[in-house]
Amino acid sequence: MRHHYAVVLAAGKGTRMKSKQYKVLHAVCGKPMVQHVVDRLNSLRVDEIVVIVGHGAEQVKEQLGTAVKYVFQEEQLGTAHAVMLSREFLQDKTGTTIVVSGDTPLIREETLKHLMQQHEESQAAATVLTAILDDPAGYGRIIRSPEGLVERIVEHKDASMGEREISEISTGIFCFDNQHLFQALTQVKNDNVQGEYYLPDVIEILKNQNHRIAAYRTDNAEDGMGVNDRVQLAAAQKLLCTRINEQHMRNGVTFIDPDSTYIDMDVVIGADTVIHPGSFLRGNTSIGENCIIGPHADLRDCQVDREAEVQYARVTGRRLPKIQ
Repeated sequence: MRHHYAVVLAAGKGTRMKSKQYKVLHAVCGKPMVQHVVDRLNSLRVDEIVVIVGHGAEQVKEQLGTAVKYVFQEEQLGTAHAVMLSREFLQDKTGTTIVVSGDTPLIREETLKHLMQQHEESQAAATVLTAILDDPAGYGRIIRSPEGLVERIVEHKDASMGEREISEISTGIFCFDNQHLFQALTQVKNDNVQGEYYLPDVIEILKNQNHRIAAYRTDNAEDGMGVNDRVQLAAAQKLLCTRINEQHMRNGVTFIDPDSTYIDMDVVIGADTVIHPGSFLRGNTSIGENCIIGPHADLRDCQVDREAEVQYARVTGRRLPKIQ
């Protein structure tokens, strides 16, 4: 049985957020970004998760608890340096290691699963999750050979004008053969514009050693969307809210106006319930079947009995029965 590990990069200060709150702890649909990522990894049942923390480390540990291991990155020297710090837990192990940023709350379980499957079926040393973007500015570009094979990844700041025209980007999410990963990390150099140790440089190192490099291109570019400022935070919130509402509708819930209804990630709603505009369902709220919620119902951590009606109300932590 092949073992699976994960490294979550969550040490960045997030200065563009202009916030006293640690970046990866900003919430999207009621849950901190890093918790979304860890939850997706847990759903894959990886054997071990190592979270690289920096500024705000104690708050991250308080959020994630003891289910993961932690490494402190005192100085921000780049993504390769961050992954290298996990060696105390992972470097002697065999299996597959997935590396994902803690500020990618839209990553889906099925995308990670398909990435890992392709990586292992192709027997690659490394597999990168890629996407096609209309505006790839700011992302690393996938450089392929004439035969279509991945040769390297070039960061936007280091890319030539021609390379910047490439629309296939690296999402920053990778799968590696664990032994090959830690061997290659020792060879990464920081001779680039930022003076940092880039994890994508591992791809070129492994290729030059004649290892197989693979790519899995997701059809949903939002999967790898990182959140670096408040504008991107709002965009992620909107995209995830749409996903959540659509899933409830497919499960038999009626939304009068999905665009004005806000449902947190872990809310449960029974079939044939109708949600009216201006409703906010937050936290661990559970709604029974055949309910009428809203308009303008704001419920947090509530249990609503089947066939109950809740309108024009703001309620926290209560059971709401059907009124006879």
